[in-house]
Amino acid sequence: MRQLIVDYLPFEVRQEQITESMKKNDGKLIVRGVLQRAEAENQNGRIYPKEILEREATKYAKEFIAESRAMGELDHPESSVVNLQNVSHNIKDMHWEGDNLLGKVEVLGTPAGNILKELFKSGIKLGISSRGMGSVETIGEAEDGAQTTQVQPDFELIAFDFVSNPSTHGAFMHPMNEGIEPVSGRTCGVYCKAESIINDIMRG
Repeated sequence: MRQLIVDYLPFEVRQEQITESMKKNDGKLIVRGVLQRAEAENQNGRIYPKEILEREATKYAKEFIAESRAMGELDHPESSVVNLQNVSHNIKDMHWEGDNLLGKVEVLGTPAGNILKELFKSGIKLGISSRGMGSVETIGEAEDGAQTTQVQPDFELIAFDFVSNPSTHGAFMHPMNEGIEPVSGRTCGVYCKAESIINDIMRG
């Protein structure tokens, strides 16, 4: 049965990398990194066959990136439709390096995009998350009951969103020409800091 399928990759940036990226791109914040990974089990226990991801990436590039409408949202909606009121970024380019699907992402000057930019500037660790519709099939089960599933050929890529709970090992996104550094927070962690930043922006 087809369902909404979401998976996450961690994302971090450094203040100096953000500043340099904006200088080199006429004030725009443009980041790059791994959007999705094929043929590897992620922390959700899911595997994306490369053939399926290649097909969907090609389709997404032709139908969305080429027409400058490869938009994504801040936080994961429970919907198969991109909500324009919550759009924060636009995918500018995608290409493959081995089994990694890499992308170039422009942070937009929308309300959600401004929040995303401020979160980056404050060193908040975020994730990039693929959103799609499709079905999965169980291909293995561990002793602890955890299942390994494989995404099936009916998968359809919808968008890439920025989220607060990355869950896949190893891939980081960076501002154009840059890399990452974690930031320490208060006792309750980065989520309190993120909430404070969002509240400040909303209050103007």
